[in-house]
Amino acid sequence: MTLLDRFLTYVSFDTQSDPASETFPSTAKQLALLNHLFGEMVELGLEDVDIDPNGYVTGSIPATPGCENKPVIGFIAHADTSPDMSGANVKPHIIENYDGEEIHLNENITMRVSDFPELALFKGDTLITTDGTTLLGADDKAGIAEIMTAAEFLMQHPEIPHGKIRIGFTPDEEIGRGVDFFDVESFGARFAYTVDGGFEGELEYENFNAASVKIEIQGRNIHPGYAKDKMINALAVATEIESLLPPAERPEHTEGYEGFFHLTAINGTVERASMEYIIRDHSREIFEKRKEKMRLIVGEINARYGENVVSIEMKDQYYNMREMVEPHPEVIRKAEKAMIEAGVEPIIRPIRGGTDGSRLSYMGLPCPNLFTGGMNFHGKFEYASLDTMKKAVNTIVNLARLWSE
Repeated sequence: MTLLDRFLTYVSFDTQSDPASETFPSTAKQLALLNHLFGEMVELGLEDVDIDPNGYVTGSIPATPGCENKPVIGFIAHADTSPDMSGANVKPHIIENYDGEEIHLNENITMRVSDFPELALFKGDTLITTDGTTLLGADDKAGIAEIMTAAEFLMQHPEIPHGKIRIGFTPDEEIGRGVDFFDVESFGARFAYTVDGGFEGELEYENFNAASVKIEIQGRNIHPGYAKDKMINALAVATEIESLLPPAERPEHTEGYEGFFHLTAINGTVERASMEYIIRDHSREIFEKRKEKMRLIVGEINARYGENVVSIEMKDQYYNMREMVEPHPEVIRKAEKAMIEAGVEPIIRPIRGGTDGSRLSYMGLPCPNLFTGGMNFHGKFEYASLDTMKKAVNTIVNLARLWSE
């Protein structure tokens, strides 16, 4: 099966995860793809292939003769897609020899270079886009397709030396639960790489520290004609909370190492309202200050309107993997070399998000992140470069060999 065929097969599965669910995986439909991957790994002849009760799919490419004592490395990708947009009935469009101009996804939606200037960099590539009604699912089915294609290649080419290679596919990464039950000890790798990045050459071993925030506002609804000095409008309180956060520290105004406060949901009436935020920062110190700022704002609002008008629940989600990866510089050096040998210029920069690798690194499995060739994740403008995806496959194969040297 070709890389493209694999990718198109995988995106045909609706695997959207659900943050409101209390099950694991959060949606049963993710298991359809995970079971498919289990069967495909068996067909390829991988060893120790398993799908556990939590949906984790794992398998091994056995070491080539003489490399049995080399470090075991792993490659990991997630099967779920973002709750932000539907992943059902994905209808990919394939554009061969892309001309560098705007792309008409459908009669009403156009992806313009003026809005997405990086498109111009893919001139001449084969692009895979959406039809404008769903996301594509390159995050992270591109990574899955690349790992599986590399696995097939290595199984068919035993002359390429490599140690034992472990492969893992996880559910629920998009909602921050991807490795809640992942057994690092059983996985058995010394180091691993998530294949979950974007632009060609991305090599990431720094990510945000992350927290989620839920705010509940108990208002007091009074007939508006008689509301003076009595009404507490929960919706107005919500807008006041948002106004107390720095406008310049929202996602749409930040880049690089800059963190942010991001209002992701607001619902309610005069009587009661709720808000949801995510807090992100690469600096642990600034991250803690951001959380404290949220607490102070809630305290200020309660001092103004009355005790317990506003309540807050804050949970840390993951931390910056840098301090777990930096003590093992060979993990980064080999990835850089693997990319260069694949004709890719490494671009080391922080992830403005998180991956399963960030949590795995704190669980004892140092796990930087590699590019996939997917772009504009989580929405209808998502696309992937098949040319870059092929380079990702070559990078994985090169890494397998380099760890045997």
